[in-house]
Amino acid sequence: MTALIALVRKDLILYLNDKRALMLHLLMPVVLAAFFGSLFGGASESRVSKIEVGLVQLDASDSGKKIAAGLKADSSLKIIELSDAEAQARVREGKLAVAVVIPQGFGEHAGDALFGGRDKPQIPLYYDPSQSTMLAMVKGLLTQQVMQVTTAAIMTSSGGQATEKQLARLRASSASDAEKAQVGEFLTSLKKFQDRRAADPAPQAGDDAPAGMSIPYTTQDQALSSGPKYNAYAHSFAGMGVQFILFMGIDMGIGILLARRMGMWNRLLAAPVSLGTLLAGRALSGALIALGLMCAMFLCAMLIFKVEIGSIAGFLGIALCFSLMTAAFGLLIAAFGKTPEAARGIAVFATLIMVMLGGAWVPAFLFPEWVQTVTLAVPTRWAVDGFDAVTWRGLGLAGALGPMAVQAGFALVFGGLAIWKFLHDQRK
Repeated sequence: MTALIALVRKDLILYLNDKRALMLHLLMPVVLAAFFGSLFGGASESRVSKIEVGLVQLDASDSGKKIAAGLKADSSLKIIELSDAEAQARVREGKLAVAVVIPQGFGEHAGDALFGGRDKPQIPLYYDPSQSTMLAMVKGLLTQQVMQVTTAAIMTSSGGQATEKQLARLRASSASDAEKAQVGEFLTSLKKFQDRRAADPAPQAGDDAPAGMSIPYTTQDQALSSGPKYNAYAHSFAGMGVQFILFMGIDMGIGILLARRMGMWNRLLAAPVSLGTLLAGRALSGALIALGLMCAMFLCAMLIFKVEIGSIAGFLGIALCFSLMTAAFGLLIAAFGKTPEAARGIAVFATLIMVMLGGAWVPAFLFPEWVQTVTLAVPTRWAVDGFDAVTWRGLGLAGALGPMAVQAGFALVFGGLAIWKFLHDQRK
């Protein structure tokens, strides 16, 4: 036991004296977690940034102006008025995600096509091909404004001309008599309403101007979780912490390979210290360093970025099991690595794959369904989900037990394979 404590103490002192390692494993994940956290929404009270949309206003009619005014008034859009050439140039350069062109005469032609469905005017949309999701959002908001303004124009006396055109087209169409009668009855009633408006344009008491069609509902958005309010920094610190602590595990494994190359490992084995004690010392020191790093990272997250931990016991349990898995991963690299250079390259590649699939960079729910299923076999997925569970999800210790068990299982598998390989090599 004295030898084991001495080995662990030696490794901890060497690590703490290595300022480069401390900067890489502690400072870098904090910086990157702060960046990714702000990118995905930051703290719960932060406001969502508006979508910048270019607007080319070529229609000088009342309807065209009202559509533009409606887009400008939308709280989720930031409208930038541009010429057609400027809009195309900005989208090509990636300075704008989407630009909308309201062409000349659009208001009139949209009213004519509202009932007939023929000769529909086109609204050109310029978009950055890397921002196709923004295009879909802008299309939806544009549809709302166009429908509201166009139907409102039809309901006024100025829409009578468009109604007359629709009646003339209906009479000349090949539709069945029953269909003509039904549509004609509706258009005739609308024409009478428009004529009444034209004959008496002064609004009566309590007679509001027609507002046109609008979305017939509003939403009451409620963000639900069992614990604190959602904080994107919590997920970012979990992901970046997992990534850089695994890098620390790689360094631990490479350190053993370097010691074997320089003969220091054989000297330690020649001393009155067993192979099991040496491996246990390295694993224990690596796990303690990983646990300390994770706690330090989340302490920064709590003090600077207002991340809340719903269950301290759950957090410590996840951090401990992940630290043991990291230490076992480092031993696995040392056991199966041939040279430090080759082992580092393979280990870094494997770690990046695990981190990517584990949802450390972006949440796993953004992956296709089959990828989400595959990631259940990746230890980092359980680590990140476990830290999410005990922070903003507020699931407590019960929500951490599953990820803890899986992490401990991976630690046993990695550690068992590493010990078997070390013993096998020692017998040669």
